[in-house]
Amino acid sequence: MKKPTITAQQILDTALRLADACGWERLHLFDVAAQLGVGLDAIAPHYREKDQLVEAWFDRADQALLARAKAADLSALEPDRRLEELLVAWLDSLAAHRAVTGQMLLYKLEPGHIHLQLRGLLRISRTVQWWREAAQRQTLHLARITEESLLTGVYLRSFVHWLRHPAEDPAEFRALLRRQLRCGPLWLLLRQ
Repeated sequence: MKKPTITAQQILDTALRLADACGWERLHLFDVAAQLGVGLDAIAPHYREKDQLVEAWFDRADQALLARAKAADLSALEPDRRLEELLVAWLDSLAAHRAVTGQMLLYKLEPGHIHLQLRGLLRISRTVQWWREAAQRQTLHLARITEESLLTGVYLRSFVHWLRHPAEDPAEFRALLRRQLRCGPLWLLLRQ
């Protein structure tokens, strides 16, 4: 009898649906396997540990950001508006599982999860890099370093705000993001 074939996407989607009901902390890979009607051996080739599901979820958001970057209207926008559109696309891709996304971050921040925290820092850096590239930012040297640092702050503040205010009107969130992008030294860099 042939084993059922499952994809990494099916595993992730199932895990997210289950986590919506039980919470990220209570989600177990054996529950995901049972829901899919497979053994853990079918999940292991795709995800060696639960945190890899988190990484896959954020990879999916990065892909949404990059897909938005291909839209014809984006290149005509001013740099701050390109950054705004791209970050909103990234967040919109996470919106269906917003509460679980927040729980994933709390899971990473637990004191015993230093290895996950280090991966989290790399994840932040990777997403900010893709955000800058998708916005076609061309700053160099010290200006680039400064811009990356300032954009990392905007990204983190915006992401945390978005997580904490799920009922906020999207226009209000965009206004908050726009204010951050048009603030002080970052605004000067974006106008170059």
